[in-house]
Amino acid sequence: MVTLYRLEGCPYCEFVVDRLEELAVDYESVWVEGLHSRRNEVKRLSGQRQVPVVVDDERGVTMAESEHILEYLDSTYA
Repeated sequence: MVTLYRLEGCPYCEFVVDRLEELAVDYESVWVEGLHSRRNEVKRLSGQRQVPVVVDDERGVTMAESEHILEYLDSTYA
């Protein structure tokens, strides 16, 4: 299962959502707080507080930065 940490209204998060849906990848969304200072779970997982962050438990991958996530999804699930 892929978990996507995302923020409502974040265009970069939506790019990732669109690609996950295009590739028919099952995923779960975790909605994060708007304030960076309240994104402790994201910080714990990825070392930073920016979203999107994808966690692919099956493959042991945690990744930030939408561009890198899109490349990962294409190379792994396409």
